[in-house]
Amino acid sequence: MVKSTFISVISEKERRGSVEFQVFRFTNKIRRLTSHLEVHKKDYLSQTGLRKILGKRQRLLAYLEKKNRARYKELIGQLGIRESKTKTR
Repeated sequence: MVKSTFISVISEKERRGSVEFQVFRFTNKIRRLTSHLEVHKKDYLSQTGLRKILGKRQRLLAYLEKKNRARYKELIGQLGIRESKTKTR
């Protein structure tokens, strides 16, 4: 997905602070780090950073899923992210 296309979907007032935008940014970082680690398999510092970013994104997605299930479904559909395996309450 092209960055400008996704950003135009988010309204002007909720750009940087919104959960959707933060998840989008983390997803871009994850994809970039994943491609880096395919080439540099022994870059353990980047692996640690990737795990941290994955955890942050997972927490944000759990929050969004709890607050607004429809926005969560739409976001994971747009970004091509699998739905989390954790149980929701």
